[in-house]
Amino acid sequence: MQNLTLSSEALPKHIAVIMDGNGRWAKEKGKPRVFGHKNGVKAVRRTISTATQLGIQAITLFAFSSENWRRPQDEVGVLMELFFSVLTTEVKKLHKNNLRLRVIGDLSRFSKRLQDKIASAESLTENNTGMVVNIAANYGGKWDITNAVRQLAEDISGGILSSSDITEQSIAQYLTMSDLPDVDLLIRTSGECRISNFMLWQLAYAELYFTPTYWPDFNEDSLVDAITWYVNRERRFGCTGEQIKALLDK
Repeated sequence: MQNLTLSSEALPKHIAVIMDGNGRWAKEKGKPRVFGHKNGVKAVRRTISTATQLGIQAITLFAFSSENWRRPQDEVGVLMELFFSVLTTEVKKLHKNNLRLRVIGDLSRFSKRLQDKIASAESLTENNTGMVVNIAANYGGKWDITNAVRQLAEDISGGILSSSDITEQSIAQYLTMSDLPDVDLLIRTSGECRISNFMLWQLAYAELYFTPTYWPDFNEDSLVDAITWYVNRERRFGCTGEQIKALLDK
């Protein structure tokens, strides 16, 4: 832990996490799926705490995808209530630790009660200057890009921009989290090896770390292992190691 902290420049600035395996974890213990989801909240606390101690700038947690509405209605209802409860109890802790909470995704499908709770939580922490904690809820990478393109088209139609102004940089400005660094490290738990429509644009150069650990068992050591793996990777961003070394010689 000490070495990671001392070499902070080598650490990822933005970590994204697909928190997978709650249901399977609970099933192996002979418990209902909701038991796994509730214990997953403890893993969220541990992950945020460890990332904060390491000085990570932003962490984005995939809590509920746009595809998750297909789950059984009872389970979706439990997840919504759990989301509401966690926002109520955890936001005060985040605020006390100077962390900023943001919920990203299409919030229009949530109940007004939950939308109001989200707005209240974001408002409480919006002026905090510590790590940004993004909760992706009813989020999909394709939705994010489609929404950005729609807004871009509206600005072109309104004469604010012209088609010649469209660049990768201009599109990126319309995406969620446009004010944050792109993701450096993606972590997915439970052994699944796919990104499941998560932050498709922002993951373009991310290192992808897959672990068999179920999310409720993910702890401080698990995050340190993932970051250690990241630091030991040769970060190329499309160029060669020789080119990077040449820059160091200047």
